[in-house]
Amino acid sequence: MTRKQRRFAFLALGLTVLAAATALVLMALRDTIVVFYGPKDAISRLATGELKPGQRVRLGGLVAPGSLKSGANKDVSFAITDGQATVQVSFNDILPDLIREGQGVVAQGAFGAGETFTADQVLAKHDEKYMPPEVAEALKKEGRWKEGEGGYPAPESGAP
Repeated sequence: MTRKQRRFAFLALGLTVLAAATALVLMALRDTIVVFYGPKDAISRLATGELKPGQRVRLGGLVAPGSLKSGANKDVSFAITDGQATVQVSFNDILPDLIREGQGVVAQGAFGAGETFTADQVLAKHDEKYMPPEVAEALKKEGRWKEGEGGYPAPESGAP
């Protein structure tokens, strides 16, 4: 083997090992990646089959007025809306105190049969002006975001 052939073989071996390591990491992380959707996106992806029932996602928007209901034990149901679509959410745990109708919320869980979303984690804003960045982006995308009204996205890392 010439020097050039050895160098090429070493480079090819290195790239093969790197590709295999990357594939293994991505396969290991595949189940832990959670994608964010607004209600309109989630419903359309359910209809097209891109989003499968049981697949874990984050669903964000505003708590629909008149939809927050408490049931027996710790059962809670509410609807998340982006103004164009609404998704019914069921949650069996204690809701954060800051969740109110008309406020920003992000629920993590999975869709069951139909368009009912079962959440295992619900996140709420932390003060009057905060809105989760994903919710703010979804509202901007839908044309419902107005600068200076409601909340604002979280500051970038390193900001005060």
